Amino acid sequence: MAGLFYMVRLFIYHTEAKHRSAGEYAILHKQFMEMERKLWWVITTPSMYLTVLAAAVMMHLNPAWWAQPWLHVKLVFVLGLIVYHFICQRIMYRLAAEKSSWTSIKLRLWNELATVLLFAIVFTVVLKSAINWIYAVLGLLLFAIMLMIAVKVYKKFREKS
Repeated sequence: MAGLFYMVRLFIYHTEAKHRSAGEYAILHKQFMEMERKLWWVITTPSMYLTVLAAAVMMHLNPAWWAQPWLHVKLVFVLGLIVYHFICQRIMYRLAAEKSSWTSIKLRLWNELATVLLFAIVFTVVLKSAINWIYAVLGLLLFAIMLMIAVKVYKKFREKS
């Protein structure tokens, strides 16, 4: 998770570097490509594969968990996180090729999606009963709305500065 969070922050800085002079951008672009490549291939992607492998072993050792409805919901969120991972990889490649159409504000919102998925995964495990699900879904929606508002407020603050 830390790799995904930091990776999208690098994407934001990489995208914002386009507003610098051509000489500065050339230097920053090269540096961001190197940082993103190392973070992605040395930390983030191996960690994802190790996590999926550990989860598969754990599920094999505890097959009774497959009967738990909360686990199915959690696995949907985890699948969403894996899709998020590979979309980030595509963004990295497009930034390296200087073909990315993502703005820094879109990337900031994209970064918050990982936070929402993380909270959803954790709350799914912690709140397993049906009554708690109602509060969890409402809380998650409220949390997502608050994050979006915070990103918009930050954008306005940056535009004033």
